[in-house]
Amino acid sequence: MKNIVILISGRGSNMQALVEANIPDARIAAVLSNNPQAAGLAWAAERGIATAALNHRDFPDRAAFDRAMADKIDAHAPDLVVLAGFMRILTPEFCRHYENRLINIHPSLLPAFTGLHTHQRALDEGCRIAGCTVHFATAELDNGPIIAQAAVPVLDGDDADTLAARVLAAEHQIFPQAVADFVSGSLKIVGKRVINARRRQAPPALHA
Repeated sequence: MKNIVILISGRGSNMQALVEANIPDARIAAVLSNNPQAAGLAWAAERGIATAALNHRDFPDRAAFDRAMADKIDAHAPDLVVLAGFMRILTPEFCRHYENRLINIHPSLLPAFTGLHTHQRALDEGCRIAGCTVHFATAELDNGPIIAQAAVPVLDGDDADTLAARVLAAEHQIFPQAVADFVSGSLKIVGKRVINARRRQAPPALHA
């Protein structure tokens, strides 16, 4: 059984998708947040999951907060730490501490549109395809090895909110599967690539 600690900052819809997926051989050990008012904390607590919050504003700097958060995380002996809408830039020390067991989901097809406001930026650039990416988190923002991606169409009538809703639905599909693949031992990092033993076979050839 693999212990998973999930970090959130708000309602935690991706956290909810992970919990509801009931991933085999995985235990959601805790849900933690940098926001004491995060709605996702109450949702997790109602389901008997341990929760805690550390307000980042109570710490003198980012490094001090990350050390305190790491102490909270490590109390649950995690095999995997999942960033599910955790809206904090992490220090290199934090990322190194959880190297190769820290997974993030980002609402764009990385390496495009790292950082914030991804949906509006995709619209401003005239993209016809948008999507989301699950990746191993590293000290370089939104630049770790990619585990999985999903693409969605950008429709002519879209604004940032409608596109975000379509991308979020895709996130809820690929995030639990990516975590399940980690738990099962299917993932192997080779340089910047993630090799997934579950997907070794090539997809069927496309036909004109």
